[in-house]
Amino acid sequence: MATTSDPKPPPLDLTTTQVASFGRRLVGLLIDWAAATLVASFLVESLASNPWPQLAVFVLAHAFFVGLFGQTVGMALARVRCVSIADGGAIGIPRALLRAVLLGLLIPAMISDGDGRGLHDRAAGSVMVMARRNREAQPPAA
Repeated sequence: MATTSDPKPPPLDLTTTQVASFGRRLVGLLIDWAAATLVASFLVESLASNPWPQLAVFVLAHAFFVGLFGQTVGMALARVRCVSIADGGAIGIPRALLRAVLLGLLIPAMISDGDGRGLHDRAAGSVMVMARRNREAQPPAA
């Protein structure tokens, strides 16, 4: 006999979730932007004359890593994660791509609400939260 319980996790409760601070999010963003600049510098002769590859690398890397793993290298170093407001999991590549494109425009990221969510997070249905340490993620030894 099949059970009727819903296996879908409950929505994320922002009143009990530790939302990442603006400073940590900014540090993660700056690290990711520096990494995108480094990668793009290998693709073109001069980023000063053509800055678009830098933005493209940033958007594509952000969409891939946030979509599948919930964080980029910069976010991991800043100990923050981008999770779905619906279930606390990864947001998937399509929503991460939308988030990255809006983040690349910068204006939506500067407009935020009381929860610390920018317009890019609202559009993607995501929130930046503090990442758990590896020690906290593992159950205690018996």
